[in-house]
Amino acid sequence: MALCLLTALNLVNYIDRYILPGVQEQIKDEFNLSDAQIGRLMLWFFIAYMAASPFTGWLGDRFPRKPMIIAAALFWSGANLFTASVHSYSSLNIRHAALGIGEASFGIFAPAMIADFYPPGQRNRVLTIFNVAIPFGAALGYLAGGVVGSHYGWRHAFLFSGIPGLVIALLMIFLMREPERRDNEGREQAKTKFTLSAVLDLGGNKAYLCSIFGYAMVTFSLGGLSWWIPSFLQRATGRSESDAAFVMGAITVACGIAGTILGGIIAQKWEKTNKGALYLVPAISALLAVPPALLCFFGPPSMTVPGLAAAVFFVFLGTGPVNAATLNAVPASVRATAMAGQLLMIHLLGDAISPSIIGVISDHSNLRLGLGMTLITFVLAAIIFFIGARFAPPLSDSLEDVAA
Repeated sequence: MALCLLTALNLVNYIDRYILPGVQEQIKDEFNLSDAQIGRLMLWFFIAYMAASPFTGWLGDRFPRKPMIIAAALFWSGANLFTASVHSYSSLNIRHAALGIGEASFGIFAPAMIADFYPPGQRNRVLTIFNVAIPFGAALGYLAGGVVGSHYGWRHAFLFSGIPGLVIALLMIFLMREPERRDNEGREQAKTKFTLSAVLDLGGNKAYLCSIFGYAMVTFSLGGLSWWIPSFLQRATGRSESDAAFVMGAITVACGIAGTILGGIIAQKWEKTNKGALYLVPAISALLAVPPALLCFFGPPSMTVPGLAAAVFFVFLGTGPVNAATLNAVPASVRATAMAGQLLMIHLLGDAISPSIIGVISDHSNLRLGLGMTLITFVLAAIIFFIGARFAPPLSDSLEDVAA
């Protein structure tokens, strides 16, 4: 039940995040904004997201996470409803920052909570299920933004996105329990010992560092693509706003979900014979995304959509394994803090800056060259993940294996 509810809320999380890219051309026209200003909306989201991460990580390792997840969902859903009354660029920035605080809390608490329901050998599988919500939610965000925005205006799109989170938060109150915290051998802990030394040890944990820095490079690319591809499709191929949103949404849901599931299955089987599988799958997926992305950005118009579809499929192969790699690399006592560190770094070095950088390059040249920046960080991600495979810890497959 907890996995179902948390996955549903993760779905809503990404719907809410990607409503804005689906209607950003309308917002740009209404407020007379440049591409750099549009890109900075995501920057303010992640500034708040990153500022909240250390505090929420500390909370998650010391207090029950269920009430904090419910509060986070109510907060960010309220921020979306508020957006319908926004009438200035400054207010949009404030709204997006508020959304970042709520989502940062959920993004830290939920994976750590799931890890306590399952032993290390099963975490890749359940986190793959949890992360299937990312492409599905992003796709629904694009579609809802484009379709609702084109028919009723961009403000109604945010009204549409604010309600589901409120409903799921209420269901969690009655249907979800707080799990016992487990160590990485699957044993229940009578009391989680949170110590400063355990937190400082994360700075020397090579498996952990490789997972978060490799993920940061992937997030730079994925964040830039997810923010600008709807606009790119409108400008490069002449599609309407609703058509571009539909294409991006369809590709994200079909190729993103297929890639997430296949990557999780490959890693689940491969890690039985290779402890570095949770790093090798993201490394290979990042490299495989480069050729079709290159074709999408710089190839003939007929290859724009097929290249985009292939790139999205390949990049999502690694989303489930990389989160499992992070959780398996750290002790239970600092699991939420470790997730906070991951979220801080992937956004600080990733999608907090990539939309703005791409927007600035676009203003000075064109959007194709701006999107080309993502190819470099895909390659860097692969290199870091290949290094991380050398330091991956061994896994216990199940609680029964541990007992035996």
